[in-house]
Amino acid sequence: MRSINLHIYREKPISFFRLSHMWWLNAWRGKPPGKTILFAALLVGLLMSVPVIYILYRAALSDTDVWVRLWNTRIPYLLTNTLVLTTTTTCATVILAVPLAWLVTRSDLPGRKTYKWLLALPMAIPPYIGALAYIFLFGFDGVLKTVVASLAGGALALPDIYSLWGTTLVLSLFTFPYTFLLVAAALETMSASCEEAARACGYSSWSVFWSATLPMLRPAIGAGSLLVALYVLSDFGVVAMLRYDTFTSAIYTQLVGRYDRSAAAVLGLILVAITLAAVWLEWRSRAKARYYQNRGSHGTAPVVPLGSWRYLALAWVWLVLSASVIFPLLFLIAMTYQGLVQGAIGQEFWRYTLNSFTTAAAGATLASLLALPVAYLSARHDSFPGKLFARISYAGYALPGVVIALGIVFVASQFLPMLYGTPVLLTAAYVVRFMPQGLQAQESALALISPNLEEAAQTCGYSRWEALWRITFPLIRPGLIAGWILIFLNSMKELPATLLLRPAGFDTLSVRIWIEASEGFYTLAAPAALLLVAVSLIPLRYLAVIKHERRG
Repeated sequence: MRSINLHIYREKPISFFRLSHMWWLNAWRGKPPGKTILFAALLVGLLMSVPVIYILYRAALSDTDVWVRLWNTRIPYLLTNTLVLTTTTTCATVILAVPLAWLVTRSDLPGRKTYKWLLALPMAIPPYIGALAYIFLFGFDGVLKTVVASLAGGALALPDIYSLWGTTLVLSLFTFPYTFLLVAAALETMSASCEEAARACGYSSWSVFWSATLPMLRPAIGAGSLLVALYVLSDFGVVAMLRYDTFTSAIYTQLVGRYDRSAAAVLGLILVAITLAAVWLEWRSRAKARYYQNRGSHGTAPVVPLGSWRYLALAWVWLVLSASVIFPLLFLIAMTYQGLVQGAIGQEFWRYTLNSFTTAAAGATLASLLALPVAYLSARHDSFPGKLFARISYAGYALPGVVIALGIVFVASQFLPMLYGTPVLLTAAYVVRFMPQGLQAQESALALISPNLEEAAQTCGYSRWEALWRITFPLIRPGLIAGWILIFLNSMKELPATLLLRPAGFDTLSVRIWIEASEGFYTLAAPAALLLVAVSLIPLRYLAVIKHERRG
């Protein structure tokens, strides 16, 4: 008989290299990106996180005495002021925004479409410029305060604007559009089925709003409120002009007034923790938006007749517009006219303007280029690593400008002393601070372009880079332009990072506004402020044109 040899085959152990390769493919869902795109995105993510990492490092190395001294003297006071201001401003913006959004979307308010655009205009006015107008009105020698005191003979005095209520008033008037636009968009796209069911059950219009409409608006209200909260946490101009101490003003004082970088790093670390907590809440609110979204049929909600309330509604709309748009613009125009008479616009003014335009343009161009690999990785590779790179790159969106400037100052003084005191650091701050806006615009544009176009081009003999250059980039050009404009304009208006990082004698429009306003020279500050407001109207007009073209 022929002997039969039985061979027992044992499975070979998987090598570390093969296991790593399998994990890599699984992480990218079988479609890993090219090495060049991956390396570029990794480099951008590291650059964006360097300021925060160094602040953490500097704060951790600070002496215990610094922590104890700040905790006993400053931190509880600053924490209370910051949180109270954030809470009051957020609540005030909700009170302003929600009724206005309902009036321009669900009521028969005359000219409601026009009012919807007008109520977005306060976004074009930087809050620290709005603060100038209200200091002129309610300050120590303010016009309205002087008139009331003379008429009342000292028996009646207006509240002091250099206080919590004054800071809340100014910030609310110029940040409520964040909540207003989101709530208005939610009302326009919301299903009418729940409201119709409530009306069928005999509910009045007021009861329908509270029981059916408002619960579905909670995600939009929450997202808008958290955007406002992030802005308040990062604001420096308003709190400094109105002398209300928060973490941002304290960090500036420690760094510029006392040259105490350790104390500034400790305060910056606490502000980063508060801001990241707000960002976490924002992500939670976005997740809940899916829960509140009505999955039923979407019908057009009926227009609610205002009846005799129409005139009161119009008065409310015009009161908000007057306080947030008309009065600040009239103030700037009047002060600019006086400045022209006094010769405020001369060679120096145009030098400040040129400095603002060149640094903002350099920052916008560099930020747009750096955002491209991250946007492409996030849009074309829907995986955890791709989203992680995008989240890291969004760090500048969550961090106040004073914290970013603080990190850049530390890094430059330790590792790049040859760049310290040059406009390069100013450009770097603009890139870190505002690149997320360009990244968001590029991601949205890439999401509308099918990857099949690039694959078809490669089958026709084009390389990957040729397909990107000839096919993808021309199609996402509107998104690139929109992102560049947003970065440019926000860089023009940025105040704390510019104050901390500008070279000696290198003034910009925002810096001159701050310097002249601090000395009470409103006629010298107004021309620069009016120019910034005029330039800031560009993105609103651009977005309106894009929206009209999409509808067409």
